[in-house]
Amino acid sequence: MRYVIILLALGLTACVEEPIDGRTAYMDNCASCHGVDGKGDGPAARGLAVAPPDLTTITARNGGVFPTDQVMSTIDGLDRGAHFSAAMPEFGAGDLGETVIVEEQGLGTPVPMKLLVLTEYLESIQQ
Repeated sequence: MRYVIILLALGLTACVEEPIDGRTAYMDNCASCHGVDGKGDGPAARGLAVAPPDLTTITARNGGVFPTDQVMSTIDGLDRGAHFSAAMPEFGAGDLGETVIVEEQGLGTPVPMKLLVLTEYLESIQQ
């Protein structure tokens, strides 16, 4: 019986998704085009018709304020202007993980965890 309990515990542990951090999400999904440091010089960038933007200057380009909602919409693919390259995947079409509630001004909004940590990471690399 003891072995059954141990096997069940190990099986449940395997089912629990490992928490993801923003840097890991960035390295797995963005670094090939935007570069390890976010400057737009990743190895895949050379083959793109439109150069990937420098992600470390988002705040500077937005008057000193990091546009969290706009960044999330861009990554998700929900709200992109015509100037965006078709090479940028719509990550919202894939699995962005479990949803968490983000509260802002008393309003709770469900946000996929991977999208949230990736956006927080991008905010942390601003110059």
